[in-house]
Amino acid sequence: MERKEFIKSVLGLAAMTTLGDLKSFADNLQEQDETMPVLFIGHGSPMNAIEDNEFTKGWKAIAKTIPKPKAILCISAHWETNGTFVTNMEKPKTIHDFGGFPQALFDVQYTALGSKWLADETKKIITSTTVGLNEDWGLDHGTWSVVRPMFPDASIPVIQLSLDYTKDTQYHYDLAKQLVGLRKKGVLIIGSGNMVHNFQYARFTGDFNAHFGHDWALEANESFKKLILENDVKSLVNYKT
Repeated sequence: MERKEFIKSVLGLAAMTTLGDLKSFADNLQEQDETMPVLFIGHGSPMNAIEDNEFTKGWKAIAKTIPKPKAILCISAHWETNGTFVTNMEKPKTIHDFGGFPQALFDVQYTALGSKWLADETKKIITSTTVGLNEDWGLDHGTWSVVRPMFPDASIPVIQLSLDYTKDTQYHYDLAKQLVGLRKKGVLIIGSGNMVHNFQYARFTGDFNAHFGHDWALEANESFKKLILENDVKSLVNYKT
């Protein structure tokens, strides 16, 4: 596929309020010529959700260079469950799952709709395990802190897929491969977390920029990126070694 063709924007989705709207949404999610990309975004501090900085500018630039998604499936490192689940509510709540930050961050409400159709489609496309439909969770900061800067008008439906804390990396890699069909239906898949995430060793003073961090953290980050570019799946799956 030519780059010019890849970056062509497609029409987004307005708010859905009727069964007719839902049917139209499902029709629009039929397979298309372009395959949506998959993104991993290291979300960093939740403050990125309301700040204009090097990180958020990068996320905004990405949003402008990919086709506009018809829906978003986000796998957040902050939703761990016993089993695999997808959110299945029409209006997911904005979860403020953090503490010690300014009130302005707690005041944020990201009002994107959910998508019961996409939840059902995700449940159907994953055959390696039973996927539960969750009505309680919503959108945690691993999702809205990155999706909000990218799509601030909240016009794109968003659902979350959980991580099963009882399963290993191979389980999640095999599960993720089954999601590829959604990319042909205009669904943007985002993984959100951090390559290294350990508050016990976090530095809260210094020159905060994209290259700030402990030497071992920067080394781990570069190692992961190298393995990804080399498509060394075996080493990535066995990252603990």
